[in-house]
Amino acid sequence: MPIPVVGFIPQPALELADIGLTTGADGAGFHTMTAAVSLTLWRNPDDRSDPVNLAELDDATRRALDEIPPWPRPSWLIEEVERMRYPRLMETVRTTWQREETHHTRLEGLLVHHANHILMNQFREQLGLGIRDWDSPALTSERVVRQGVELIVDGTAVTGAMIDTDPFVYAVGAKLSNGGMLTAVVPREHLPCITLEFATREYE
Repeated sequence: MPIPVVGFIPQPALELADIGLTTGADGAGFHTMTAAVSLTLWRNPDDRSDPVNLAELDDATRRALDEIPPWPRPSWLIEEVERMRYPRLMETVRTTWQREETHHTRLEGLLVHHANHILMNQFREQLGLGIRDWDSPALTSERVVRQGVELIVDGTAVTGAMIDTDPFVYAVGAKLSNGGMLTAVVPREHLPCITLEFATREYE
């Protein structure tokens, strides 16, 4: 990434699970990069053995996690399987760098794209989406983006944007001082557990 990655400020309820990187390139090289931070959520971080921390899993998924294969597994795989028992905020915070800003890569567009990505991948059943429903009215749009919202990034108030009309997710975003874009999308059910402030992070 040409710019630092931004995430939520350190807080007991959130633990890094994964960082994904997507890129776009043309004849002149990379024109866009996005780092997406996924986190494990602990509803009771003071007692990780508390059943309240467990995710709601169907019986088939729970049986698959409980099954121990007859061959040895590396420790990293065992840890990843165990993480699947807990809620995960998938790609919840994105940092996007662009060589040039276009109509399609404005903050409003990036925020809506991020929100719809989470909706399509985590709430398809609730939204009644079929395989081909990529432009469903159940998804959000730039019409509902509210400007002039204050966010805290690295301890400083910045002016950003918000989507607060969707029943399943809450989304905020802002243009960063280094020219990058920050967007964050959180399922509403997890909002009470999270402090919605952001900071430049060094992830290992």
